[in-house]
Amino acid sequence: MPRLFTALEIPDDVAEALSRYQCGLRGARWIERGDLHITLRFLGDVDDEVAEAFHAGLVEARPRPPLDVTLSGLDAFGGDKPRAIVASVTVGADLLDLQEEHERIARAAGAEPERRKFTPHVTLARLAKRDTQAPDVAEYFAERGLFPALRFTATRVALFSARESRGGGPYVVEAAYPLG
Repeated sequence: MPRLFTALEIPDDVAEALSRYQCGLRGARWIERGDLHITLRFLGDVDDEVAEAFHAGLVEARPRPPLDVTLSGLDAFGGDKPRAIVASVTVGADLLDLQEEHERIARAAGAEPERRKFTPHVTLARLAKRDTQAPDVAEYFAERGLFPALRFTATRVALFSARESRGGGPYVVEAAYPLG
């Protein structure tokens, strides 16, 4: 059973800029630069039939122009019990429309509906519950200062597979669907 998700890949220059934020936080498991991405639709472990139907739906998806993406700041998921450090993504109509299309394709392929609200982001680190507390994260943010917006143009969507592990990666591009 493959563990699949679709995502926008992060270009090397943007990944390099993000890597400068990947230090100085106790209990952080930093994501490898080559595994940074913006998830559009996580399917999880699916059988081959669902995987093939999802791929076929992505191949048949309507043509789209390249997508301008802006990473706008650093954030943490989990509030008082932080679980991840992320780079926030500015939500635009084109990005939402693309994600909604992937949701429709996933459901048509037989995947369960996504129950979480779409919050586009790039995960920079996963945090160990026992090692990283909210004050640690607040100090990390204070030490980083301002986050200059990072912009790029996505020219394709990738279908990734992930090995079964804590924290995902390494990820493998199984297929790519051009934008433009």
